[in-house]
Amino acid sequence: MASMAKLLLAALVVTTPAQARKGDHSFTGEYTVSFLGLPVATSQFNSTFRGGAYSVKGAFSAAGLARIFDDTQGSISATGRIEGDRVRPVRFQSSYTSGGKARSIDVRFSGGNVISTRVKPPPKRRGKDWVALRPIDLKEVMDPIAVTMIPAESLDKVCGRKMRLYDSEMRADLTLSHHSYGSISVRGYEGPTVTCRLHFNPVAGYRKGRRAIDFVRTKSRIMVTFAPLGQTGIYAPVRATVGTEIGRITIRARRFETVE
Repeated sequence: MASMAKLLLAALVVTTPAQARKGDHSFTGEYTVSFLGLPVATSQFNSTFRGGAYSVKGAFSAAGLARIFDDTQGSISATGRIEGDRVRPVRFQSSYTSGGKARSIDVRFSGGNVISTRVKPPPKRRGKDWVALRPIDLKEVMDPIAVTMIPAESLDKVCGRKMRLYDSEMRADLTLSHHSYGSISVRGYEGPTVTCRLHFNPVAGYRKGRRAIDFVRTKSRIMVTFAPLGQTGIYAPVRATVGTEIGRITIRARRFETVE
């Protein structure tokens, strides 16, 4: 279950705001992650959209009492293009330390397909219960940042879609279905939102029979609330909740702001 929390946290990050130029759209955001009401992590992000291309950079770290048990901290970056109602990633990178161990990820894409994956240190040898990736699993996929950006004409077009996630190891299908409309007021944004229910279905790159993954697939209630990124036509998460075997994880925006 910890891996699911880190995946969701990684998908809501990026660092110091960049100065927006004429014709550009830049945004900055800050998120907190809590477990059973207690803060366990924070993240910050900056995203820039320019001429159909996007760039996202960010950082995340353990927070609150979680620092006693988990010293995770790291950075993340992603680039790509928005083509109509599709997000086409070009490169996804992440580096972090946890438990005194460092790890880095570098995934490159072309035309929606994965062309290379580099992970350091390399993964350990997998057992017979490992569901191996096939070439078909790496076609028409998105990285953990790309799946959080939803090109849509309006709030009512955000849900009702399936995304093929690849995070350098696992391939999973994420299906969004409409749940409700609402509103939110945070630093930088006050206005309407839409909440989608997310169904998580692992496809490959995971250990078959793993209890935490089976729970998220069959029993977990995952809800994601989206708000518009200015006038870009892109919607991004401002809140997410994930039910786990031992309690609920909540990710909440405390800043969601256009950079002037």
